[in-house]
Amino acid sequence: MKILILVDDFLPDSIKIAAKMMHELAMQFMKEGHEVTVMAPGKRELSTKEGNLRVIRYNAGRIKNTSKLRRAINESLLWVRALPIYFFDLRRDRHDMIIYYSPTIFFGPLVQLLKRTWKCPSYLILRDIFPQWAIDQKILKKKSLITSYFKLFEKINYAAADIIALQSPKNLEWFGTHFSTNKKLSVLYNWTNVLERDDLPEDSDKYRKKLKLEGKTVFFYGGNMGKAQDMMNLVRLAKNMVQNTNAHFIFVGLGDEVDLVKKAIIDYGLTNTTYLGAVDQSEYLLLLREFDVGLFSLHKSHESHNFPGKLLGYMQNGLPILGSVNPGNDVKELINSHSAGYISINGQDEELASYAQKLSNDPILRKKMGEAANQLLKSHFSVQHSTKKILEEIKEC
Repeated sequence: MKILILVDDFLPDSIKIAAKMMHELAMQFMKEGHEVTVMAPGKRELSTKEGNLRVIRYNAGRIKNTSKLRRAINESLLWVRALPIYFFDLRRDRHDMIIYYSPTIFFGPLVQLLKRTWKCPSYLILRDIFPQWAIDQKILKKKSLITSYFKLFEKINYAAADIIALQSPKNLEWFGTHFSTNKKLSVLYNWTNVLERDDLPEDSDKYRKKLKLEGKTVFFYGGNMGKAQDMMNLVRLAKNMVQNTNAHFIFVGLGDEVDLVKKAIIDYGLTNTTYLGAVDQSEYLLLLREFDVGLFSLHKSHESHNFPGKLLGYMQNGLPILGSVNPGNDVKELINSHSAGYISINGQDEELASYAQKLSNDPILRKKMGEAANQLLKSHFSVQHSTKKILEEIKEC
């Protein structure tokens, strides 16, 4: 089968989890004998080969780590700026299937055009229900011109799909009650290429030595640091743990709330907290091997229910997971029921801190929960499971 993958972020230009996930998906499809083309925005127009994987990049302007206005304009034009590639290349290069990833919401018109040309099915991997989450957090007004504009493209994005794959059962349930659609809805968990321990990077103490953290329990957060994550939730955790001299918090990543985090570290005098900025993929993997507990947070006002991709990296490396989520999010039940970590509801600061104390003070508990997290990964989140599910569902179209 010949497969086209549309994504707004791809390796090696990005360190984000979505870029890594879609790269692993493409590589797994190729391992199974399929021919894969990936199309993604880049700094300039370029068509390259990675083994048998064809990657088409096109200049779409800056859409990550920039102002909201610039991002909105450039994302809105993603499909328009891809049209030359359609007319001079893809129109005559028929594919059997289109897979596209959201975020972004602006690939819909391009997908519709390709479907009409190729007469093929499309599969939307929906991970970010925008603009709903921005409305939940009062970034956008429910009834405004810009919200109506985003909702128009959201509607086009969904209309272009034959199958819409949500990331959890609760998310599917929420989507089904909020959007009237005759599309097939499915649950497709996030995924990773499950590696055995011998295939992972060697253990390192590079950062422990550099930051003088030998003997401490290090709580690690890696990924996007924006409003959807409510980073002050984790800053409060660090503040509540400041008397525990055995615990230290490391933040790695970029996003809208980086300056807020850096200011809070100074204002609160958090000597137990370090912000390292962004790192490339190889350094990120070393950090995962080196530290003890994987952190995450989701804003309590979310109505939809995300499963953060960063959890897969934590599970892969046998880290117990500590986090807090919005009410009703099924990631809480999943992690807690498999003893893969401790998840509480955002705002329950004392409970979250008590879980952190347990993990900080008990290396046997950390090891046991880390092993359970790794087993959960193997049973629910392998890339092989994802490719199999996608192909089985697309055959029914």
